Amino acid sequence: MFSPEDHVAVAVSGGKDSLTLLMVLKKLTLRFPRTRITAVTVDEGIESYREEAVKLASDYCQTLGVEHEVISFKEIFGSELDTYLKDKKERLTACSYCGVFRRKAINIAARRVGANKIATAHNLDDVLQTYLLNILEGDVERFVRFSPVLQDSRGQFLTRVKPLCEVPEKEVALYGYSEDLKFQSASCPYMGEALRNELRSIFNRLELAHPGVLFSAYHAMLKLRKLAEPGIPPSILQSCERCGEPSVASVCEACRMTGEAIVRMDTLPVIQ
Repeated sequence: MFSPEDHVAVAVSGGKDSLTLLMVLKKLTLRFPRTRITAVTVDEGIESYREEAVKLASDYCQTLGVEHEVISFKEIFGSELDTYLKDKKERLTACSYCGVFRRKAINIAARRVGANKIATAHNLDDVLQTYLLNILEGDVERFVRFSPVLQDSRGQFLTRVKPLCEVPEKEVALYGYSEDLKFQSASCPYMGEALRNELRSIFNRLELAHPGVLFSAYHAMLKLRKLAEPGIPPSILQSCERCGEPSVASVCEACRMTGEAIVRMDTLPVIQ
C-alpha cells in the first residue's frame, strides 16, 4: 500500500477508526523518515455532531505533531449538509449525498496538501458492508472497483488505500482504547436512514454466533471481485464540464447533485 517516500493524506473524521489509523501511521513514519503524513478532515456541517469530531481530530493532530487540513462542504459546495438536506423537497438518504461529497472533498484536500496517496480507515466490517450494499443495489461495477488498494494507472485519481481492511471494528476500538485515545462516541443523526446500519447489525449477530465468518466472507468477496473484474470494461474518463474533475459522465456526480460547479481544484493553492 505504501512506499518509503509517500506523502499520505490520512482521512481523519475524529472517530475511533480514523484516529487509530492516524496513530499507527504516525508510529510507522518514525521508522520511515522519508514518509510524510498529513491529516485531512472534512466538516460536513452536521449540527451538534461535527463540531466535536473536528475538535478531537485537531487536538490529536496537535498532540502527535501531524499537519492538519480541515475542509468543509460549505467551502466546496456552498452549503452545509444540514442546509442542503433541508432545502430538498424530495431526497435520497443523507448518506447517499454525504458519501459522494466526502469523497470529492477528501480528494480536494489531499491534492491541496500535495499528497500522492489517500489512506482511509475502513475496517473489515465497513468493507464487507460496502461489498454487500453494492450487491443488493445491483451495482456490479462499483462492487468490482471497491478494493483495498484503488489505483488509477492513468494518474487522474489519487491512489486510495485501506490499511485496516482486514481488522474487525471491535479490534480497532480495543486498540484505540488500549492507547487511551479519546474519540467521538456520538453517532451521526442521519445514521438511521442508511441500509448500512442494518447490515452492521446483521454482521455483528453473525460474527457473535459464528466467529470468523467476517474473514471468510471478506476473502470470498475478493475472489468474486477477481472473477467479475474481466467482465467490466475500463471506465472512460473525461473532465466534468462544471468543475473540471475526472468523471465517467459529462457532469460528475457531485456537481449533478448540487446542480452547480464545485470549487475547481486547479484554483486551490498547494500547501508545501
